[in-house]
Amino acid sequence: AKGFSDETLEKAAKSEGYCSRILRAQGTRREGYNEFSLRVEGDPEFYKPGNSYRVTLSAATPAYFRGFTLIALKEGKEGDKEEDHAGSFQIIDEEETQFMSNCPVAVTESTPRRRTRIQVFWTAPPTGTGCVILKASIVQKRIIYFQDEGSLTKKICEQDSASEGVTDKPILDCCACGTAKYRLTFYGNWSEKTHPKDFPRRTNHWSAIIGSSHSKNYILWEYGGYASEGVKQVAELGSPVKMEEEIRQQSDEVLTVIKAKAQWPAWQPLNVRAAPSAEFSVDRHRHLMSFLTMLGPSPDWNVGLSAEDLCTKDCGWVQKVVQDLIPWDAGTDSGVTYESPNKPTVPQEKIRPLTSLDHPQSPFYDPEGGSIKLVARVVIERIARKGEQCNIVPDNIDDIVADLAPEEKEEDDTPETCIYSNWSPWSACSSSTCEKGKRMRQRMLKAQLDLSVPCPDTQDFQPCMGPGCSDEDGSTCMMSDWITWSPCSVSCGMGTRSRERYVKQFPEDGSMCKVPTEETEKCIVNEECSPSSCLVTEWGEWDECSASCGTGMKRRHRMIKMTPADGSMCKAETTEAEKCMMPECHTIPCLLSPWSEWSDCSVTCGKGMRTRQRMLKSAAELGDCNEELEQAEKCMLPECPIDCELTEWSQWSECNTSCGKGHMIRTRMIKIEPQFGGTACPETVQRTKCRVRKCLRGPGMEKRRWKEARDKRRSEQAKKNLDSEQYPVCRLKPWTAWTECSTLCGGGIQERYMMVKKRSKSTQFTSCKDKKELRACNVHPC
Repeated sequence: AKGFSDETLEKAAKSEGYCSRILRAQGTRREGYNEFSLRVEGDPEFYKPGNSYRVTLSAATPAYFRGFTLIALKEGKEGDKEEDHAGSFQIIDEEETQFMSNCPVAVTESTPRRRTRIQVFWTAPPTGTGCVILKASIVQKRIIYFQDEGSLTKKICEQDSASEGVTDKPILDCCACGTAKYRLTFYGNWSEKTHPKDFPRRTNHWSAIIGSSHSKNYILWEYGGYASEGVKQVAELGSPVKMEEEIRQQSDEVLTVIKAKAQWPAWQPLNVRAAPSAEFSVDRHRHLMSFLTMLGPSPDWNVGLSAEDLCTKDCGWVQKVVQDLIPWDAGTDSGVTYESPNKPTVPQEKIRPLTSLDHPQSPFYDPEGGSIKLVARVVIERIARKGEQCNIVPDNIDDIVADLAPEEKEEDDTPETCIYSNWSPWSACSSSTCEKGKRMRQRMLKAQLDLSVPCPDTQDFQPCMGPGCSDEDGSTCMMSDWITWSPCSVSCGMGTRSRERYVKQFPEDGSMCKVPTEETEKCIVNEECSPSSCLVTEWGEWDECSASCGTGMKRRHRMIKMTPADGSMCKAETTEAEKCMMPECHTIPCLLSPWSEWSDCSVTCGKGMRTRQRMLKSAAELGDCNEELEQAEKCMLPECPIDCELTEWSQWSECNTSCGKGHMIRTRMIKIEPQFGGTACPETVQRTKCRVRKCLRGPGMEKRRWKEARDKRRSEQAKKNLDSEQYPVCRLKPWTAWTECSTLCGGGIQERYMMVKKRSKSTQFTSCKDKKELRACNVHPC
């Protein structure tokens, strides 16, 4: 919190006892100030000793916080001593959170910046600790908010041994009305880059996702519980078949079975392969959602959500859930590495999160006990609501946009008796930034052949964001939404206001983000600042355009804060209007069938393409159709086997003996090593026998042959010297070694020289000069 707290707090940070002092460093405190909340996953009233719980600190839109402190105290303790603190925290995201240097039992922010949410794990203390108070303080601008009671304090007591069999997640009944539809999107971040230790290169994958929306009477899996046979098969084999069978047997307690395809390999950029997603619905009785997927290969390691409640206490439906996931152990296999042999755990153990201290051979092991780096993220976003809604909290713009989004159906259910024109092109997004907006398209009803059959709507809406903000574009910076504008810097006249956003993910190509992270603009509040002028608020957001197509009007409003001091009438306008443009009110006729299923990948391994088609359903006389009838996209299967490749054999060497029996060898080099199960390399050295003339026996014979050879060499040398005296020759030194290549690739030159050793004085040998040779080198392409 340094740099954002008051001077007293900074002095306290430098002295001892900071753990207790920060608890009492209460700045401005407001009764009923509920913009910030501290939540333990599942909202349990009791904890099981030794169990781990996800703790979330969040701000309600449009609030945010720059810093925070989170501690867990035994009830009635002040925090002055180490033994006053209960349980232990485990960091999930090191970029967001860290342990406080002056108070190692407390969790604080890693970097001070605007944020709306942080998460950590808290492991409950041993039996006999009693009740624990989880407390948070919030730093927003220069004010510290801290509440001894209310939304920033959570009391959780030890579970009685008598209630051992009772779940530690007493889930509240849901009071929401109607139903809500959600889309689950799974982003796997587990790769060799993020988890290099022992990463399995060939068969890494995420298994098919399996889960359901369900009631509190049926829990698919939970920390501290035992894995069912279906969960065991997903955890160890990646097979969802048994799990789906178990879910369908609970038909009264289940509303939707959630399924999504497996991912081979585990990670690819989003511009190559879209993240797997699935849609599901919830209602008042079945308002929980659970899913799981296996991290493969592994003994029994998975990720997922357990009984995530999508019903709010205000009788509404949650707009969006974003959870970062670490792997957990199903307790059915005792392996410690990705590719450990099958080793059943007998007796079966409880499901628990993996930690960095489980086993030295674990790929997640950290001798310092740090956090496990996140392996996945799941985003659950509401896309529509049906039926009469009864929530008492007004929707924000995100809720409105989500409800306008079209529901994607498995098949086209437009009645055949309704003849429509083609959909118009999508309008421009109503947001030019990374804030969520909406876009619209429409079609015209050309004919209604049966008036007793109603025809669906002719308008279609879709949520959207400005350019460069899409989660699916791996070549651009993935940015957060803009955090709301700060208030105008003045209360009267012209001032400035600003807003911020941050980089959620850098480009896949490793380049830097050049997208601005801060915006500043001028703002005018109460142009006249005289006693006769009235004080007004800033303008609110623009209302929706009054027209669904063509030209319309939109309005925005502000309120009067204070009437003029001199008692005169307030002349300030409280409503402002301007024109707005929607898509043109005419389109081209076109009726299309739904897209077919994607074809199989065009290859059996490696990168290929797949296609899908749709057909033109409207009659030819209704007009031309310019819609595409075929689409293609890339697909990726496990890598193709690469066989070993070798050079040709070299020439046989000379015999290794001068007489008698010996051997010769020849060699060849490996050009390409085998990969992904390709053919192994054969031998690279061969040896064969050779026989030279028989060796002469006896020392006398050997000595005579040696003497003859010596006399022959001497006579040849003498003759050579005589010839050179009579006929002078040019004597040269041996060739020098080749110089280094002039370039590393693309073709270079090497040189070597032969220098004159002794020049003859004879005039007829004046051409005796040094020699030079050139040759090409490094001819491979750059």
